[in-house]
Amino acid sequence: MESLSSRILTSVVGFVILSVIVWIGWWAMLPALILVAIMALYEYIRMLDRNDIDVRRVSLGVFAAALMVASLPMWPQTPWPGGSWREAVLTVALGYILVVEVIRPGERPLERIVYSMFGLLYVPWLLGYFLMLRYSPDEHSGLLYFALPLLATFAADIGGYFVGYFFGRRKLAPEVSPGKTVEGAVGGLAFSFLIVLGLTTLTHIWTPFEALLYSILVASASQLGDLAESLIKRALRTKDSGTSLPGHGGFLDRIDSLLFAVPATYLFLNISVFTR
Repeated sequence: MESLSSRILTSVVGFVILSVIVWIGWWAMLPALILVAIMALYEYIRMLDRNDIDVRRVSLGVFAAALMVASLPMWPQTPWPGGSWREAVLTVALGYILVVEVIRPGERPLERIVYSMFGLLYVPWLLGYFLMLRYSPDEHSGLLYFALPLLATFAADIGGYFVGYFFGRRKLAPEVSPGKTVEGAVGGLAFSFLIVLGLTTLTHIWTPFEALLYSILVASASQLGDLAESLIKRALRTKDSGTSLPGHGGFLDRIDSLLFAVPATYLFLNISVFTR
Protein backbone atom coordinates (compact mmCIF):
# COMPACT_ATOMS: atom_id res chain seq x y z
CA MET A 1 0.00 0.00 0.00
CA GLU A 2 2.89 2.35 0.71
CA SER A 3 4.29 1.68 -2.77
CA LEU A 4 0.86 2.21 -4.31
CA SER A 5 0.29 5.48 -2.43
CA SER A 6 3.69 6.85 -3.50
CA ARG A 7 2.94 5.75 -7.07
CA ILE A 8 -0.42 7.55 -7.09
CA LEU A 9 1.05 10.65 -5.42
CA THR A 10 3.88 10.81 -7.98
CA SER A 11 1.36 10.36 -10.82
CA VAL A 12 -0.89 13.16 -9.54
CA VAL A 13 1.98 15.58 -8.96
CA GLY A 14 3.48 14.75 -12.35
CA PHE A 15 0.10 15.17 -14.07
CA VAL A 16 -0.42 18.61 -12.51
CA ILE A 17 3.09 19.80 -13.44
CA LEU A 18 2.74 18.46 -16.97
CA SER A 19 -0.69 20.09 -17.38
CA VAL A 20 0.67 23.50 -16.37
CA ILE A 21 3.65 23.18 -18.73
CA VAL A 22 1.44 22.11 -21.64
CA TRP A 23 -1.02 24.94 -20.95
CA ILE A 24 1.80 27.54 -21.00
CA GLY A 25 2.94 26.42 -24.44
CA TRP A 26 6.07 25.60 -26.38
CA TRP A 27 8.44 27.93 -24.54
CA ALA A 28 7.79 25.95 -21.34
CA MET A 29 7.45 22.56 -23.05
CA LEU A 30 10.71 22.80 -25.01
CA PRO A 31 13.13 23.09 -22.04
CA ALA A 32 11.05 20.59 -20.05
CA LEU A 33 11.15 18.03 -22.87
CA ILE A 34 14.88 18.57 -23.38
CA LEU A 35 15.40 17.90 -19.67
CA VAL A 36 13.24 14.75 -19.80
CA ALA A 37 15.05 13.56 -22.93
CA ILE A 38 18.46 14.06 -21.33
CA MET A 39 17.42 12.34 -18.10
CA ALA A 40 15.82 9.41 -19.96
CA LEU A 41 18.89 9.02 -22.17
CA TYR A 42 21.08 9.13 -19.06
CA GLU A 43 19.08 6.22 -17.63
CA TYR A 44 19.35 4.40 -20.95
CA ILE A 45 23.14 4.88 -20.97
CA ARG A 46 23.42 3.65 -17.37
CA MET A 47 21.60 0.46 -18.33
CA LEU A 48 24.00 0.02 -21.24
CA ASP A 49 26.98 0.64 -18.96
CA ARG A 50 25.94 -2.25 -16.71
CA ASN A 51 26.19 -4.50 -19.77
CA ASP A 52 29.51 -3.10 -20.99
CA ILE A 53 27.90 -1.42 -24.01
CA ASP A 54 29.30 1.94 -25.07
CA VAL A 55 27.57 4.78 -26.96
CA ARG A 56 28.45 8.30 -28.07
CA ARG A 57 27.21 10.06 -24.92
CA VAL A 58 27.85 13.71 -25.77
CA SER A 59 26.54 13.22 -29.29
CA LEU A 60 23.34 11.70 -27.93
CA GLY A 61 22.73 14.71 -25.68
CA VAL A 62 23.44 17.26 -28.41
CA PHE A 63 21.28 15.57 -31.04
CA ALA A 64 18.51 14.91 -28.51
CA ALA A 65 18.25 18.65 -27.85
CA ALA A 66 18.44 19.34 -31.60
CA LEU A 67 15.58 16.92 -32.27
CA MET A 68 13.44 18.67 -29.67
CA VAL A 69 14.10 22.06 -31.26
CA ALA A 70 13.42 20.65 -34.74
CA SER A 71 10.05 19.33 -33.51
CA LEU A 72 8.72 22.85 -32.88
CA PRO A 73 5.73 23.26 -35.21
CA MET A 74 6.35 26.94 -35.97
CA TRP A 75 9.42 26.29 -38.13
CA PRO A 76 8.94 27.19 -41.82
CA GLN A 77 8.54 24.37 -44.32
CA THR A 78 11.70 22.66 -45.48
CA PRO A 79 13.01 23.79 -48.87
CA TRP A 80 12.74 20.20 -50.12
CA PRO A 81 9.22 18.79 -50.63
CA GLY A 82 7.88 16.10 -48.31
CA GLY A 83 10.64 16.42 -45.72
CA SER A 84 10.92 17.72 -42.17
CA TRP A 85 13.58 19.31 -40.02
CA ARG A 86 13.35 16.34 -37.66
CA GLU A 87 14.39 14.00 -40.45
CA ALA A 88 17.24 16.35 -41.35
CA VAL A 89 18.56 16.31 -37.76
CA LEU A 90 18.29 12.52 -37.58
CA THR A 91 20.13 12.16 -40.89
CA VAL A 92 22.91 14.48 -39.72
CA ALA A 93 23.13 12.51 -36.46
CA LEU A 94 23.59 9.24 -38.31
CA GLY A 95 26.17 10.76 -40.65
CA TYR A 96 28.09 12.30 -37.77
CA ILE A 97 28.18 9.10 -35.73
CA LEU A 98 29.30 7.12 -38.77
CA VAL A 99 32.10 9.60 -39.50
CA VAL A 100 33.27 9.58 -35.88
CA GLU A 101 33.35 5.77 -35.85
CA VAL A 102 35.35 5.73 -39.08
CA ILE A 103 37.88 8.19 -37.65
CA ARG A 104 38.01 6.66 -34.13
CA PRO A 105 36.47 3.18 -34.40
CA GLY A 106 37.68 1.65 -31.14
CA GLU A 107 36.09 -1.67 -30.14
CA ARG A 108 32.71 -2.82 -31.49
CA PRO A 109 31.96 0.28 -33.62
CA LEU A 110 28.82 -1.16 -35.21
CA GLU A 111 27.36 -1.93 -31.78
CA ARG A 112 28.05 1.68 -30.71
CA ILE A 113 26.31 3.04 -33.84
CA VAL A 114 23.24 0.82 -33.42
CA TYR A 115 22.70 1.56 -29.71
CA SER A 116 23.35 5.28 -30.21
CA MET A 117 20.79 5.59 -33.03
CA PHE A 118 18.27 3.46 -31.16
CA GLY A 119 18.58 5.78 -28.16
CA LEU A 120 17.82 8.80 -30.38
CA LEU A 121 14.84 7.10 -32.01
CA TYR A 122 13.42 5.69 -28.79
CA VAL A 123 13.58 8.81 -26.61
CA PRO A 124 13.93 12.26 -28.28
CA TRP A 125 12.37 11.29 -31.62
CA LEU A 126 9.20 10.03 -29.91
CA LEU A 127 9.21 12.88 -27.38
CA GLY A 128 9.17 15.32 -30.29
CA TYR A 129 5.59 14.26 -31.00
CA PHE A 130 4.59 15.90 -27.71
CA LEU A 131 5.35 19.32 -29.20
CA MET A 132 3.76 18.43 -32.51
CA LEU A 133 0.54 17.19 -30.90
CA ARG A 134 0.29 20.25 -28.65
CA TYR A 135 -0.18 22.43 -31.76
CA SER A 136 -2.38 20.06 -33.80
CA PRO A 137 -4.31 21.48 -35.56
CA ASP A 138 -3.69 24.80 -33.78
CA GLU A 139 -2.63 26.23 -30.44
CA HIS A 140 -6.12 26.21 -28.85
CA SER A 141 -7.50 22.88 -30.11
CA GLY A 142 -4.14 21.27 -29.41
CA LEU A 143 -4.75 21.55 -25.67
CA LEU A 144 -7.79 19.30 -25.90
CA TYR A 145 -6.16 16.79 -28.22
CA PHE A 146 -3.06 16.66 -26.02
CA ALA A 147 -5.24 15.90 -23.00
CA LEU A 148 -6.67 12.81 -24.71
CA PRO A 149 -3.59 10.53 -24.55
CA LEU A 150 -2.68 11.81 -21.07
CA LEU A 151 -6.09 10.97 -19.60
CA ALA A 152 -6.54 7.81 -21.66
CA THR A 153 -3.12 6.45 -20.69
CA PHE A 154 -3.65 7.33 -17.03
CA ALA A 155 -7.05 5.58 -17.10
CA ALA A 156 -5.59 2.53 -18.87
CA ASP A 157 -2.79 2.35 -16.29
CA ILE A 158 -5.10 2.60 -13.28
CA GLY A 159 -7.80 0.36 -14.77
CA GLY A 160 -5.27 -2.23 -15.85
CA TYR A 161 -3.63 -2.24 -12.42
CA PHE A 162 -6.79 -2.82 -10.39
CA VAL A 163 -8.54 -5.18 -12.82
CA GLY A 164 -5.33 -7.17 -13.19
CA TYR A 165 -4.81 -7.24 -9.42
CA PHE A 166 -8.30 -8.56 -8.61
CA PHE A 167 -9.19 -10.56 -11.71
CA GLY A 168 -5.93 -11.22 -13.59
CA ARG A 169 -5.37 -14.86 -14.48
CA ARG A 170 -3.88 -15.18 -17.97
CA LYS A 171 -0.45 -13.68 -18.60
CA LEU A 172 -0.25 -11.15 -21.43
CA ALA A 173 3.49 -11.40 -22.13
CA PRO A 174 5.03 -13.67 -19.48
CA GLU A 175 8.53 -13.63 -20.97
CA VAL A 176 8.69 -9.82 -21.05
CA SER A 177 6.46 -8.59 -18.22
CA PRO A 178 5.18 -11.39 -15.94
CA GLY A 179 2.95 -9.04 -13.96
CA LYS A 180 0.72 -8.03 -16.87
CA THR A 181 -2.43 -10.01 -17.61
CA VAL A 182 -4.96 -10.20 -20.43
CA GLU A 183 -7.71 -9.24 -17.99
CA GLY A 184 -5.73 -6.18 -16.92
CA ALA A 185 -5.26 -5.11 -20.54
CA VAL A 186 -9.00 -5.42 -21.20
CA GLY A 187 -9.78 -3.52 -18.01
CA GLY A 188 -7.37 -0.78 -19.00
CA LEU A 189 -9.05 -0.52 -22.41
CA ALA A 190 -12.49 -0.29 -20.80
CA PHE A 191 -11.44 2.48 -18.39
CA SER A 192 -9.67 4.31 -21.20
CA PHE A 193 -12.78 4.15 -23.39
CA LEU A 194 -14.99 5.54 -20.61
CA ILE A 195 -12.68 8.54 -20.13
CA VAL A 196 -12.31 9.20 -23.87
CA LEU A 197 -16.05 8.79 -24.47
CA GLY A 198 -16.89 11.21 -21.67
CA LEU A 199 -14.41 13.86 -22.81
CA THR A 200 -15.26 13.65 -26.51
CA THR A 201 -19.00 13.66 -25.81
CA LEU A 202 -18.72 16.78 -23.66
CA THR A 203 -16.64 18.57 -26.30
CA HIS A 204 -18.59 17.19 -29.30
CA ILE A 205 -15.43 16.39 -31.29
CA TRP A 206 -16.00 12.68 -32.01
CA THR A 207 -18.77 10.14 -32.36
CA PRO A 208 -18.88 7.22 -29.89
CA PHE A 209 -17.51 4.95 -32.65
CA GLU A 210 -14.53 7.25 -33.22
CA ALA A 211 -13.96 7.37 -29.47
CA LEU A 212 -13.95 3.55 -29.38
CA LEU A 213 -11.48 3.31 -32.27
CA TYR A 214 -9.17 5.82 -30.63
CA SER A 215 -9.43 4.08 -27.24
CA ILE A 216 -8.42 0.76 -28.78
CA LEU A 217 -5.49 2.46 -30.52
CA VAL A 218 -4.20 4.46 -27.55
CA ALA A 219 -4.70 1.65 -25.01
CA SER A 220 -2.82 -0.74 -27.31
CA ALA A 221 -0.08 1.84 -27.89
CA SER A 222 0.35 2.51 -24.17
CA GLN A 223 0.53 -1.23 -23.44
CA LEU A 224 3.07 -1.65 -26.24
CA GLY A 225 5.14 1.22 -24.86
CA ASP A 226 5.18 -0.35 -21.43
CA LEU A 227 6.07 -3.77 -22.80
CA ALA A 228 8.75 -2.30 -25.07
CA GLU A 229 10.53 -0.74 -22.11
CA SER A 230 10.16 -3.98 -20.17
CA LEU A 231 11.77 -5.79 -23.11
CA ILE A 232 14.70 -3.34 -23.09
CA LYS A 233 15.18 -3.68 -19.32
CA ARG A 234 14.96 -7.46 -19.55
CA ALA A 235 17.51 -7.56 -22.37
CA LEU A 236 19.82 -5.30 -20.34
CA ARG A 237 19.13 -7.20 -17.09
CA THR A 238 17.78 -4.16 -15.23
CA LYS A 239 14.74 -4.00 -12.94
CA ASP A 240 14.12 -0.23 -13.08
CA SER A 241 15.61 2.33 -15.44
CA GLY A 242 16.35 4.62 -12.47
CA THR A 243 15.25 5.78 -9.02
CA SER A 244 14.41 9.43 -9.69
CA LEU A 245 10.62 9.14 -9.23
CA PRO A 246 9.22 7.57 -6.02
CA GLY A 247 7.04 4.56 -6.79
CA HIS A 248 7.83 4.72 -10.50
CA GLY A 249 11.55 4.07 -10.83
CA GLY A 250 13.09 6.39 -13.40
CA PHE A 251 11.93 8.79 -16.07
CA LEU A 252 11.79 6.02 -18.67
CA ASP A 253 9.58 3.96 -16.38
CA ARG A 254 7.14 6.85 -16.19
CA ILE A 255 7.00 7.97 -19.81
CA ASP A 256 7.23 4.56 -21.51
CA SER A 257 3.48 4.39 -22.25
CA LEU A 258 3.26 8.01 -23.40
CA LEU A 259 6.22 7.55 -25.74
CA PHE A 260 3.91 5.39 -27.87
CA ALA A 261 0.49 6.82 -26.97
CA VAL A 262 1.26 10.44 -27.96
CA PRO A 263 2.69 9.61 -31.42
CA ALA A 264 -0.25 7.23 -32.00
CA THR A 265 -2.65 10.06 -31.15
CA TYR A 266 -0.84 12.46 -33.50
CA LEU A 267 -1.01 9.97 -36.37
CA PHE A 268 -4.66 9.14 -35.63
CA LEU A 269 -5.64 12.80 -35.74
CA ASN A 270 -3.71 13.64 -38.88
CA ILE A 271 -4.75 10.54 -40.80
CA SER A 272 -8.42 10.27 -39.83
CA VAL A 273 -9.72 13.45 -38.19
CA PHE A 274 -7.95 16.43 -39.72
CA THR A 275 -8.07 14.99 -43.24
CA ARG A 276 -11.83 14.66 -43.37
